[in-house]
Amino acid sequence: MSALPPGADLAGYLRRYPLEITFGDDDPAEVFDRYHAPGFVMHNDGLALDREQLLAHVASGRKRATEVRVDVHDVAVTGEVAAARYVLTAVMRKGQVVETEIFMFGRLAPDGRLREITQLTRG
Repeated sequence: MSALPPGADLAGYLRRYPLEITFGDDDPAEVFDRYHAPGFVMHNDGLALDREQLLAHVASGRKRATEVRVDVHDVAVTGEVAAARYVLTAVMRKGQVVETEIFMFGRLAPDGRLREITQLTRG
């Protein structure tokens, strides 16, 4: 796949990544590594999650979600710093709709992949 890294197309990454990792045919680890540098860590509402923890979360999402939508409101990339404000909506198999507003601040690796993210969410 020839998708641009987050540093080159942050809004595209935010829209594409949840769909690819949740519903795509590629192995989730391959999708994850396409967009995230080795040693990637996400701090989500104060909780640190590494690659293995995030892939375990994805496995659960693949079983429970039927649809994921992302509405990007703001993005900015300057040098190695990336920031975004967006809403992720997940529709679950039992019909529950989970809508989360996300404020994301990240650091990019030299190749444009994300090397760390700090997120604050509001649901």
